[in-house]
Amino acid sequence: MSAPRVAVLAFEGISPFHLAVPSLVWGPESPAGDMEPWPITVIALDAGSLPTSAGYAIDVPAGLDALAEADIVVVPWWSDPESPTPSPVSAALRTAHERGALVVGLCLGVFALADAGILDGRAATTHWKWVETFRRRFPSVELRPEELYVDEGDVVTGAGATAGIDTCLHLLARTAGQVVANRVARRIVAAPHRPGGQAQFIELPVPAPDDDPLTQVINWVQSCLDTQHSIDGLAARAHMSRSSFTRAFRARTGTTVHHWLVAQRLARARHLLETTALGVDAVAAQSGFGTPARLREHFATALGTTPTRYRVEFAGPTSHAEPAAVGLRPGL
Repeated sequence: MSAPRVAVLAFEGISPFHLAVPSLVWGPESPAGDMEPWPITVIALDAGSLPTSAGYAIDVPAGLDALAEADIVVVPWWSDPESPTPSPVSAALRTAHERGALVVGLCLGVFALADAGILDGRAATTHWKWVETFRRRFPSVELRPEELYVDEGDVVTGAGATAGIDTCLHLLARTAGQVVANRVARRIVAAPHRPGGQAQFIELPVPAPDDDPLTQVINWVQSCLDTQHSIDGLAARAHMSRSSFTRAFRARTGTTVHHWLVAQRLARARHLLETTALGVDAVAAQSGFGTPARLREHFATALGTTPTRYRVEFAGPTSHAEPAAVGLRPGL
């Protein structure tokens, strides 16, 4: 499968960080790495010099016409949540989506997708600070402000700043497999995977020390995902009451014990399918889902495919396997 062609739409005054996120995850690295870079073109309403928020200008090589060649269109930012995007931009985004391009909105770029009508009747997320503005302007969109990213198949939206990295890693795993996404995450020193349902804002801004009881429990669970775990058992292991444990766990991870554990097991299952010849029964057992039926159920819900089809699409040489552990990372 050839690498998808990506168009990243820039606007006057754009933050260089937001503009660079797709290239950081999908673009080339030096020296060359294990991933085939995706061709990325930065475009704007009009080609030419474009000022950024950093005080310098960038040379944008292409205008909106370049959207016609893109398999993935990313809008990483928009300048003013209260102002609609220019009508030519909205029309170009609609045309790209209607012809089959995957359209991605990151941070305030989600406003541009909503302006184009692409999100009507769909679920989406955006930066937490602008939730009420978004709801007022786009009542027909099912906003999920508590989530890092929302994958609707042909439309994907992500929250602000570093959640853009999570969104792009998620799309890389969806397109090229979890092992490739893990390699890239390691290169850019990011967590291999944060589930989309994880909260944008996590109460604890820095990681806890390794001797913290909750950290020890989390690390222990990651080492034995093939074992069934109960909240009461985990709370007892952390020497905490059930209610205190669940509150502390959400504060630390931004999600519930159940959703976090399912995400860990899915990542382990994907890794095993990509890097080993284990049968589906063994993958289900080693990832903690227990039975092939439960494994298939979770694959269908989270990935829209079956374990067997996933393996056919993403299996690679086992000699290039990477650890499947999913690390924790502080919130935005």
